[in-house]
Amino acid sequence: MNMTRKHGGKTWIAPDSLIREDKALYLPNVKGKSIDTGEEKNTTIMCFGRITVLSMLGTRMSEVHSKGFVTPTHERYSSNPLYQHIQINLQENVLKNLLVKVFLRSLRNVIPPALHPTYLVSSQNMEFVRDALGMTNSKVGYVYLIDENLKIRWGGCADATPKEVAALEVCTGVLLNRLEKTKGRSKATQKPDTTIRNSRAKHGLPVDT
Repeated sequence: MNMTRKHGGKTWIAPDSLIREDKALYLPNVKGKSIDTGEEKNTTIMCFGRITVLSMLGTRMSEVHSKGFVTPTHERYSSNPLYQHIQINLQENVLKNLLVKVFLRSLRNVIPPALHPTYLVSSQNMEFVRDALGMTNSKVGYVYLIDENLKIRWGGCADATPKEVAALEVCTGVLLNRLEKTKGRSKATQKPDTTIRNSRAKHGLPVDT
């Protein structure tokens, strides 16, 4: 708590640019229940193939921290189908986890409906991955940028500086552009004869083998 009072809980500064892919750590799988249906979901499945801004929450303060980082980025890219914002309300303490579940209805009223499917409540024990993720202060919020291959390409914590907010927005845009180009090349390399065969099969015509 003393660290939070003196430094706002900020134990490290976010990078100005993306962490190199070959140096980046993989995001550990986190399980939680979404607040829309209560379905249990896994971040590994949710994040694969998309660019994800992931917020780790646990306190009211952490929610403020997350908004400080994410708002401009989310407003800019939320309409992009390859982008998503996942929020994980992590309550490793059993009592706190029960309280969150009790107040789930009020939580739904606070979170925009569009974000309900990607807002997870989790009681997963993160003890063995906290240090690797830099999550050394349970009172503050942490924000990570995850690429389509589940690698952590950027991260920030506690109160965001203007420079950090801008860095997240720029880095998210870079990853989205790269993924869009990759998917575009994938479509362009489809063999023409494959397209013709699919069309002939669709209309009940014979297809050469």
